[in-house]
Amino acid sequence: MSSRSPQPAFHIVTFGCQMNKLDAELLAAALARSGYRQVAEPEQADVLIYATCSVRDHAENRVLSHLGAWRARAGRDPHFVLGVVGCMAQRMGQEIVRRFPHVRLVCGTRAFLRVPGHLDRIAATGEAVVDVGEEDFAFKRDPGLRSERHHAYVSIMRGCDNYCAYCIVPYVRGPEVSRPPGEVLDEVRRLCDDGVVEVTLLGQNVNSYGKGLGGPPYGGLAGLLELLNDVPGLKRLRFVTSHPRDMSEEILQAVARLDKACEHLHVPPQSGSDSVLKRMRRGYDRTRYLELVRRARHIIPAVELSGDFLVGFPGETEADFEQSLSLLREVRFQQSFIFKYSPRPGTLAARRPDDVPEAAKRERNQRMLDAQAQVDEQRRGAMVGRVVEVLVDGANPAGAGGRRLSGRTRGGDIVFFSDPAVADPEAAGRMAGELCRVRLTGATPLTLFGERCD
Repeated sequence: MSSRSPQPAFHIVTFGCQMNKLDAELLAAALARSGYRQVAEPEQADVLIYATCSVRDHAENRVLSHLGAWRARAGRDPHFVLGVVGCMAQRMGQEIVRRFPHVRLVCGTRAFLRVPGHLDRIAATGEAVVDVGEEDFAFKRDPGLRSERHHAYVSIMRGCDNYCAYCIVPYVRGPEVSRPPGEVLDEVRRLCDDGVVEVTLLGQNVNSYGKGLGGPPYGGLAGLLELLNDVPGLKRLRFVTSHPRDMSEEILQAVARLDKACEHLHVPPQSGSDSVLKRMRRGYDRTRYLELVRRARHIIPAVELSGDFLVGFPGETEADFEQSLSLLREVRFQQSFIFKYSPRPGTLAARRPDDVPEAAKRERNQRMLDAQAQVDEQRRGAMVGRVVEVLVDGANPAGAGGRRLSGRTRGGDIVFFSDPAVADPEAAGRMAGELCRVRLTGATPLTLFGERCD
């Protein structure tokens, strides 16, 4: 094994949430520091790693399919290393290697930064490594190694203490651990010094940030937002994912008061039925959720809300589902992520019969999607004629009608727009990170269109 390339190539394929994307960036930086070079295509890689998600069985099945596809390459190339990191690795551990003997590296959610050392061991011995250790780890991020020049994800906490009945996250990510605010502030400053203008703070339950850090000067999420708002070069500040039960008045007031905090809150209801919410162990009911929506819109008049819904949870009746449908229509979410329930091993819900037929799950999922599409069409149609602030992401891939630029509003809507000074995709790419005023001239259920007006 010692005859491998002096600078092996690696590629990371990422599934799942923003936290997985950030973990993949941190892993890529660790590999680059250890002498590996990143390549654009998996076929070019000496080390191919899947950063995985376990929230739904569909995500795991996709990864398993990918792993099987590399069996022939692994059989003919003794220096090829196929690896699995993240939530699926943490959940399955040694089982992955038993089912796929050609997988030679398995690292869990708190072990993935040890990958470079494990690769050295694999190169020296040829033996597979499985590491699902649960000890906490610290990291020093290289601000220059990230997927986008103008935007960055920043982890402010890891793990979750909620144990919602359907959710596997606490089992694979561990208990909540918050990073000290000074450490977060230093990372954001270094990122902004390197050209980042928008930061999204990440946590499995970001609203409970600060638990375990003690009292002042640790002021929870609201205090952290206040601290970061003064970072030079930062233009926008976002955070996900919020648990509705923990969305405090202090957080809402901070978003309303701070000029860089975007008026967009992701507050997943999961269901509109009190009986389902109780079985899910969500810690609130429909009335309390709607009161949160009312307070948020009173304190932050321009706020946009997005959410998640889980259909087909054990015991969900048609009447329960109709309550979810009516909640979606009443709140009029800016965006809804809608999923079919699938049992996750070890969770409380997995002990219950999965008694909603698959056909019913599919039908309810589609009805929710159709309802959200109606909300999208009405909501975005009503925005035509407004002037909005847009942060440029880069070039519009289609570029139809001269709309060569793509960006997002503070509320999270995608906008394709024209600018007389931008003649080609290269010029559009150079504008990434700029703030523009855009007059909206058209809309589809998913997208806004406009023209620059400043």
